[in-house]
Amino acid sequence: MPDESLWSTFFDVPYILNYLGIDRSVEDVVEFGCGYGTFAIPAAKVISGKMLTMDIEPGLVSKVVREGIEAGLTNIFGITRDFLKDGTGLRDGSVDYVMLFNILHDEDPQSIFTEVRRILRPAGRLGIIHWNYDSSTPRGPPMAIRPRPEQCREWAEQAGFQFERRCDLKPYHYGLVFRKK
Repeated sequence: MPDESLWSTFFDVPYILNYLGIDRSVEDVVEFGCGYGTFAIPAAKVISGKMLTMDIEPGLVSKVVREGIEAGLTNIFGITRDFLKDGTGLRDGSVDYVMLFNILHDEDPQSIFTEVRRILRPAGRLGIIHWNYDSSTPRGPPMAIRPRPEQCREWAEQAGFQFERRCDLKPYHYGLVFRKK
Protein backbone atom coordinates (compact mmCIF):
# COMPACT_ATOMS: atom_id res chain seq x y z
CA MET A 1 0.00 0.00 0.00
CA PRO A 2 1.23 3.49 -0.70
CA ASP A 3 1.47 6.04 2.08
CA GLU A 4 -1.99 6.88 3.44
CA SER A 5 -1.77 10.56 2.50
CA LEU A 6 -1.00 9.64 -1.14
CA TRP A 7 -3.61 6.86 -1.17
CA SER A 8 -6.40 9.21 -0.10
CA THR A 9 -5.74 11.52 -3.09
CA PHE A 10 -6.73 8.77 -5.52
CA PHE A 11 -10.43 8.76 -4.58
CA ASP A 12 -13.47 11.01 -4.29
CA VAL A 13 -14.94 8.83 -1.55
CA PRO A 14 -18.39 10.49 -1.17
CA TYR A 15 -18.94 10.33 -4.95
CA ILE A 16 -17.83 6.68 -5.09
CA LEU A 17 -20.02 5.57 -2.19
CA ASN A 18 -23.01 7.39 -3.64
CA TYR A 19 -22.45 5.98 -7.12
CA LEU A 20 -22.01 2.45 -5.79
CA GLY A 21 -25.28 2.73 -3.86
CA ILE A 22 -23.85 2.73 -0.35
CA ASP A 23 -26.28 4.89 1.59
CA ARG A 24 -28.88 4.83 4.40
CA SER A 25 -30.91 2.15 2.59
CA VAL A 26 -28.05 -0.32 3.11
CA GLU A 27 -27.87 -2.14 6.41
CA ASP A 28 -24.85 -4.41 6.93
CA VAL A 29 -21.69 -4.07 4.83
CA VAL A 30 -18.36 -5.89 4.76
CA GLU A 31 -15.20 -4.66 3.08
CA PHE A 32 -12.70 -7.31 2.07
CA GLY A 33 -9.25 -5.77 2.61
CA CYS A 34 -10.09 -2.58 4.49
CA GLY A 35 -6.59 -1.11 4.33
CA TYR A 36 -6.50 2.34 5.91
CA GLY A 37 -10.29 2.57 6.20
CA THR A 38 -10.51 4.97 3.25
CA PHE A 39 -13.96 3.62 2.42
CA ALA A 40 -15.00 1.75 5.57
CA ILE A 41 -15.17 4.77 7.88
CA PRO A 42 -17.14 6.99 5.46
CA ALA A 43 -19.44 4.04 4.63
CA ALA A 44 -20.08 3.43 8.33
CA LYS A 45 -21.30 7.02 8.57
CA VAL A 46 -23.98 6.58 5.90
CA ILE A 47 -25.29 3.00 6.26
CA SER A 48 -28.02 1.99 8.69
CA GLY A 49 -26.39 -1.18 10.06
CA LYS A 50 -22.97 -2.64 10.80
CA MET A 51 -19.76 -1.93 8.90
CA LEU A 52 -17.47 -4.97 9.05
CA THR A 53 -13.86 -4.20 8.15
CA MET A 54 -11.77 -7.22 7.24
CA ASP A 55 -8.05 -7.43 6.57
CA ILE A 56 -5.16 -9.83 7.09
CA GLU A 57 -3.12 -7.07 8.76
CA PRO A 58 -4.09 -6.71 12.45
CA GLY A 59 -2.56 -3.24 12.64
CA LEU A 60 -4.76 -1.96 9.82
CA VAL A 61 -7.91 -3.49 11.30
CA SER A 62 -7.26 -1.98 14.73
CA LYS A 63 -6.41 1.40 13.16
CA VAL A 64 -9.70 1.50 11.24
CA VAL A 65 -11.76 0.51 14.28
CA ARG A 66 -9.92 3.01 16.50
CA GLU A 67 -10.43 5.85 14.01
CA GLY A 68 -14.08 4.88 13.64
CA ILE A 69 -14.58 5.05 17.40
CA GLU A 70 -12.74 8.39 17.51
CA ALA A 71 -15.18 9.63 14.86
CA GLY A 72 -18.07 8.67 17.15
CA LEU A 73 -19.11 5.56 15.22
CA THR A 74 -20.64 2.65 17.10
CA ASN A 75 -21.34 0.47 14.06
CA ILE A 76 -17.79 -0.32 12.89
CA PHE A 77 -16.32 -3.74 13.70
CA GLY A 78 -12.94 -5.20 12.76
CA ILE A 79 -12.13 -8.74 11.71
CA THR A 80 -8.51 -9.82 11.31
CA ARG A 81 -8.62 -12.73 8.90
CA ASP A 82 -7.01 -14.17 5.78
CA PHE A 83 -10.30 -14.32 3.88
CA LEU A 84 -8.50 -15.50 0.74
CA LYS A 85 -7.33 -18.65 2.51
CA ASP A 86 -9.96 -19.14 5.22
CA GLY A 87 -13.08 -17.40 3.91
CA THR A 88 -14.81 -14.67 5.88
CA GLY A 89 -16.21 -16.74 8.72
CA LEU A 90 -19.52 -14.88 8.27
CA ARG A 91 -22.89 -16.65 8.17
CA ASP A 92 -24.65 -17.38 4.90
CA GLY A 93 -26.83 -14.45 3.82
CA SER A 94 -25.60 -12.17 6.59
CA VAL A 95 -24.79 -8.89 4.78
CA ASP A 96 -26.48 -6.53 2.32
CA TYR A 97 -23.39 -5.23 0.56
CA VAL A 98 -19.82 -6.36 -0.08
CA MET A 99 -17.05 -3.98 -1.08
CA LEU A 100 -14.18 -5.50 -3.11
CA PHE A 101 -11.89 -2.54 -3.62
CA ASN A 102 -8.47 -3.05 -5.26
CA ILE A 103 -8.14 -6.72 -4.33
CA LEU A 104 -9.18 -8.74 -7.39
CA HIS A 105 -5.62 -9.27 -8.60
CA ASP A 106 -5.49 -12.41 -6.42
CA GLU A 107 -4.53 -15.65 -8.12
CA ASP A 108 -7.99 -17.14 -7.47
CA PRO A 109 -10.59 -14.36 -7.82
CA GLN A 110 -13.37 -16.86 -8.45
CA SER A 111 -13.12 -18.11 -4.86
CA ILE A 112 -13.63 -14.51 -3.66
CA PHE A 113 -16.81 -14.20 -5.73
CA THR A 114 -18.07 -17.54 -4.42
CA GLU A 115 -17.59 -16.35 -0.82
CA VAL A 116 -19.24 -13.00 -1.58
CA ARG A 117 -22.28 -14.76 -3.04
CA ARG A 118 -22.51 -17.03 -0.01
CA ILE A 119 -22.55 -14.20 2.56
CA LEU A 120 -24.83 -11.80 0.65
CA ARG A 121 -28.53 -11.71 1.41
CA PRO A 122 -30.95 -12.26 -1.49
CA ALA A 123 -30.68 -9.32 -3.91
CA GLY A 124 -27.61 -8.06 -2.02
CA ARG A 125 -25.15 -5.93 -3.92
CA LEU A 126 -21.47 -6.16 -4.71
CA GLY A 127 -19.34 -3.10 -5.43
CA ILE A 128 -15.98 -3.45 -7.14
CA ILE A 129 -13.29 -0.84 -7.58
CA HIS A 130 -10.00 -1.60 -9.26
CA TRP A 131 -7.09 0.13 -10.92
CA ASN A 132 -7.56 0.92 -14.61
CA TYR A 133 -5.85 -1.48 -16.95
CA ASP A 134 -3.29 1.16 -17.82
CA SER A 135 0.43 1.03 -17.09
CA SER A 136 0.59 4.81 -16.59
CA THR A 137 -1.23 4.63 -13.23
CA PRO A 138 1.09 5.69 -10.39
CA ARG A 139 0.39 2.56 -8.33
CA GLY A 140 -1.46 -0.70 -8.60
CA PRO A 141 -0.58 -4.33 -9.20
CA PRO A 142 1.60 -5.39 -12.13
CA MET A 143 -0.24 -5.38 -15.45
CA ALA A 144 0.17 -9.16 -15.75
CA ILE A 145 -2.23 -9.69 -12.83
CA ARG A 146 -4.31 -6.49 -12.99
CA PRO A 147 -7.89 -7.37 -13.99
CA ARG A 148 -9.72 -5.58 -16.75
CA PRO A 149 -13.31 -4.49 -16.03
CA GLU A 150 -14.53 -7.10 -18.52
CA GLN A 151 -12.76 -9.84 -16.55
CA CYS A 152 -14.35 -8.70 -13.28
CA ARG A 153 -17.75 -8.67 -14.93
CA GLU A 154 -17.23 -12.16 -16.34
CA TRP A 155 -16.09 -13.53 -12.96
CA ALA A 156 -19.07 -11.94 -11.18
CA GLU A 157 -21.60 -13.19 -13.72
CA GLN A 158 -20.13 -16.70 -13.58
CA ALA A 159 -20.60 -16.62 -9.79
CA GLY A 160 -24.28 -15.70 -10.10
CA PHE A 161 -24.35 -11.90 -10.09
CA GLN A 162 -26.29 -9.59 -12.38
CA PHE A 163 -24.44 -6.55 -13.72
CA GLU A 164 -26.04 -3.19 -12.86
CA ARG A 165 -23.59 -0.48 -13.89
CA ARG A 166 -20.04 0.64 -14.51
CA CYS A 167 -18.41 3.99 -13.80
CA ASP A 168 -15.14 5.68 -14.54
CA LEU A 169 -13.54 6.74 -11.25
CA LYS A 170 -10.93 9.12 -12.55
CA PRO A 171 -8.12 9.43 -12.50
CA TYR A 172 -6.99 5.84 -11.91
CA HIS A 173 -9.90 3.48 -11.19
CA TYR A 174 -13.13 1.99 -12.47
CA GLY A 175 -16.16 0.86 -10.52
CA LEU A 176 -18.72 -1.89 -11.09
CA VAL A 177 -21.95 -2.73 -9.28
CA PHE A 178 -23.67 -6.13 -9.29
CA ARG A 179 -26.73 -7.63 -7.62
CA LYS A 180 -26.98 -11.19 -6.37
CA LYS A 181 -29.45 -13.14 -8.53
